[in-house]
Amino acid sequence: MSSLLGPLLVLVFAVTQALRDVYFGNVFQGVDFFAVILLTFTLSTIIFSVVAWLRVPQDFAKLRGHASSILLANLTTALAWSCYFFGLTHIDPSVVNTIHSAMGPLTVVVLGFFGIKLAQMPRIGVVESLSYVGIAASIVGLWWVVLSGQSGLEIGAARDTILGLAVLAVSGASITVSLLYCKRLQDAGIGADTVTAVRYLAIIALAAGVALYRGGLGGINTLEQGATLAVASILLIVLPLYALQVGIGRVAPLLSQIIRALGPIFVFALAQFDGRMHYSQPVLVCILIYSASVLVSNFARGWREPVGKAKPAPDRSFA
Repeated sequence: MSSLLGPLLVLVFAVTQALRDVYFGNVFQGVDFFAVILLTFTLSTIIFSVVAWLRVPQDFAKLRGHASSILLANLTTALAWSCYFFGLTHIDPSVVNTIHSAMGPLTVVVLGFFGIKLAQMPRIGVVESLSYVGIAASIVGLWWVVLSGQSGLEIGAARDTILGLAVLAVSGASITVSLLYCKRLQDAGIGADTVTAVRYLAIIALAAGVALYRGGLGGINTLEQGATLAVASILLIVLPLYALQVGIGRVAPLLSQIIRALGPIFVFALAQFDGRMHYSQPVLVCILIYSASVLVSNFARGWREPVGKAKPAPDRSFA
């Protein structure tokens, strides 16, 4: 049973991110997404600070000497989630999830191509190269589908739609860079709980500043509404992120990537129950191209690994 725990936790994350995107896509039609950011990441920071202090209090001392990595992880995380939630406010959730996810591997390839040490990209074979072309094609296809009005959600103001698509590229690239800085902290012996406890300080400050400037938590008018959103944030964002952290430490990286590649498909399926959405075959085709490309890329890389090579380090992403 313990051998199934890792894949199960990664699957839980993939399914709950579908619930997250569809649920908050609706919420953001009446609630300022910065209000949800403030609730979500304040709760996350408090929870993981307590957990880290109880489990590994010595980790906080290890943070000394890593100020630049902590700062850059904070800034890129703040940029990523702000852009992601803006896109979710204006665009079909399955499109948002796919473009955001697709930018991850492409960002690593670009960083590796320019020799940036933050990303240690292994040699890419022909099949993997074609897979990355497929991932890029899925992004281009989704842009065309959305701008031509064939996505599952009626587009609103053209400016917001175009800006939403553009910032999704920023969100995917930023979260990838953020994860690389977080991995650098973990490689220094700092646990995931502690990293998470200090990772969201910038976005909390940003959201608090926006709330102060706008005179409150826009769209949250009652204590009951705030409590409901707080519970939803814990169940759909905070706990799934932790489940992913735990799960990917217990499962082979290849299996983790396979399960997570199915995430956009789960979002698309769940979105069909959202009254704002309608079925869009072009969106589904683009999602399938993305998922298939990720699967082929990972299988190709696994196939190229020499027999007897040391087992690679676990995938420790926690977007």
